[in-house]
Amino acid sequence: MSAHLVVPDNITIVPLPPKCPELNPQENVWQFMRENWLSNRVFTSYDNLVDHCCAAWNKLVDQPWTIMSIGLRDWTHAS
Repeated sequence: MSAHLVVPDNITIVPLPPKCPELNPQENVWQFMRENWLSNRVFTSYDNLVDHCCAAWNKLVDQPWTIMSIGLRDWTHAS
């Protein structure tokens, strides 16, 4: 069975660039975590890397207002 996407005439499909963090909020979260807790480090092992990422994630989860501010972008509210 083959499925085809039916696009209405009033909608234009626009391909997105492969690296477009402003369109992918998760990229902004990772950037914040790298800049604040994961940069300028030498990880001694894979487990050490995972431990640091988990600790950074837990710090971020404890800061809901920070999470909200990461998702807010001026261009999304422009009129």
